[in-house]
Amino acid sequence: MTARRVLTHPGPRNPARFTALPCGAQPVELRLQAGMPVEQAVVQAFSQAGFSAGYLRLADASFTRLSYVIPGPAPGDGRAAWYSAPHVIEDAVLAEAGLHLGRKNDAPFLHCHGLWSDVGGPLRMGHLLTGDSILARDLHVSGWGLSGATLEVQPDPETGFELFTPTATTSSRTGQPALLCRLRPNEDPHALLAQAGATLGKARIEGLGSLINTSFTDGTQDSYATEVLLRSGRLDRDGVTIEAASVGLDGEPMSGILHPHDNRICITAEVLLIAES
Repeated sequence: MTARRVLTHPGPRNPARFTALPCGAQPVELRLQAGMPVEQAVVQAFSQAGFSAGYLRLADASFTRLSYVIPGPAPGDGRAAWYSAPHVIEDAVLAEAGLHLGRKNDAPFLHCHGLWSDVGGPLRMGHLLTGDSILARDLHVSGWGLSGATLEVQPDPETGFELFTPTATTSSRTGQPALLCRLRPNEDPHALLAQAGATLGKARIEGLGSLINTSFTDGTQDSYATEVLLRSGRLDRDGVTIEAASVGLDGEPMSGILHPHDNRICITAEVLLIAES
């Protein structure tokens, strides 16, 4: 049996291997305005709906310009991985993406992973550069506005990165009971999500993050750093089931059901658990 790879990070190991803050998740339907960078369009749409934090699912979107990065080799400063140079597609079609809205330095900040292509071209995947990607036409999207907690970019001594971290807010929780979670490096996401979400019983799982050598039930993406989008997920008494898409250093995406207990977090994962009856 092959040992699972463990990445070495530059700082001390945080004893708390996940964070899970209660929040309210209110379903929203938003219109993202054409001609704007995704960042501006998302912040404006959420603001008009009365939210400064949330998670969106994007699909079937057209872009005049789409800019993104994929995982890159470790930069040599102790951090376990990095990013590639930006890739740019003109006249792009976004097939699917997930997007968190939170805060950085007291200003709105987005984190988005997704799948896209040029017209008629092969499917690609990565981390969307939301400030440099321009919508070609209005886009109607669905998701959740969050209250009671947000994701805030904070220095992370363990990994050497600045990362989204759940932070409590003063807003009253409205909508469905939910948990805003962050998972830490070298940990089993299935085990952590089952532990974090135990108080919810049944829950929908949304989010994104990074894994080491993403392991699917029908294959493995052999890349020590991968960017991952959770395409669908569920927590119930039988455990955690997640369908995901993943891209590694070679830029070739893979999709499938994540192999339970055979994956490990690379740098981080930002996950929203929404209670279901």
